[in-house]
Amino acid sequence: MVANKVTIAVIGGGAAGFFGAVTAARCHPHLRILILEAGRQPLAKVRISGGGRCNVTHHCFDPALLVKNYPRGSKALLGAFSRFQPRETIAWFESRGVGLKTEADGRIFPANDRSETIINCLLHEAEAQGVELRTRSPAKSLARSPEGFTVTLKTGEILHADRVLVATGSNISGYRWAKQLGHAIATPVPSLFTFKIADARLQDLAGVSVDRARVRLLSEGKHKLEQTEAILVTHWGLSGPAILKLSAWGARILWEHRYHLALQVNWLPDENRETLYQQLLGVKSEHPKRKVFNYCPVSLPKRLWQKLLEAAEISPVKVWAELSKKELNRAIAELVDGRYTILGKNAFKEEFVTCGGVNLKEVNFKTMESRKCSGLYFAGEILDIDGVTGGFNFQSAWTTGWIAGMAMGE
Repeated sequence: MVANKVTIAVIGGGAAGFFGAVTAARCHPHLRILILEAGRQPLAKVRISGGGRCNVTHHCFDPALLVKNYPRGSKALLGAFSRFQPRETIAWFESRGVGLKTEADGRIFPANDRSETIINCLLHEAEAQGVELRTRSPAKSLARSPEGFTVTLKTGEILHADRVLVATGSNISGYRWAKQLGHAIATPVPSLFTFKIADARLQDLAGVSVDRARVRLLSEGKHKLEQTEAILVTHWGLSGPAILKLSAWGARILWEHRYHLALQVNWLPDENRETLYQQLLGVKSEHPKRKVFNYCPVSLPKRLWQKLLEAAEISPVKVWAELSKKELNRAIAELVDGRYTILGKNAFKEEFVTCGGVNLKEVNFKTMESRKCSGLYFAGEILDIDGVTGGFNFQSAWTTGWIAGMAMGE
């Protein structure tokens, strides 16, 4: 069966695909635009992101600062964000009746904390602009044709399109089609995940958090990457913003080492060995008869303090006056230079982010059109772009979708 010809076929009914389609339709209402979504419902990632709240974007309105939240893609996105950034995203949704709120950490959510609000807004906009949506319509192949492109669905149906926007996220089919049409693909690997660590120092501490800690990936004794932020002990190891950001920036290194790498943890990043030594000597002098286990002079949860003292082989019954220089130094090492072994990764349930994808040099970021195949456009996570947690990945989807939509109808 041969379908009627469409002007633009959008493969992928996620955030980037929808935004590209509705933008193209609004700017060019004479075009026939069709979204092909493989799943039963579109915008599935929007629905489950942020624990069902949808972290729409982030309260950062300076493109130069904004791009610092993208381990891959920052250079390409700088110009793109000068055209469409979080300020424009907020205005777009609010002008369509979606109330938004900014939380203390800068993340922006629907005011009612329901991702359905964002989904309904996009669905309504698509309907209002005459965009056709077909769910349960997975594409089997995408090929160049003399008239433009041929999209063959798994049902055998053939669709002809003048232009195609591929917004398939991290789906392997999208990478395959891009490669067949001349693009280089950076190997897709996970980003934004927590660390599996089996260590007695963390045992029975699930739920304990530290507001500021510095974590570093160590490779062959060298300091590779580091992050300083909150950290959370879990049943399986370590999580929290510091770990998630480190996993994003270190996604490629961790993958190359099969997620087995040394991790240095400084639980007191504002201290060094010398300042901490002097501080603890002062405690030893001022509180000589207090038990070391019961008196924690640093800003750490008491249970963590005790676990680190155990690791430093300090007896629970010792008082401060009895601490030897060697014991002090062992305790300091645990506090500012703890060495842990990453044994694997755990998916971060609120985010599903991939590092890798279409080579950015092969895409014109003024239009999101392929430099290898005219009429072919890309938006969203199929590109070798990924951001840290906080709404940044959705923002790159809105931005690249908007740019593609603006350009595709011209």
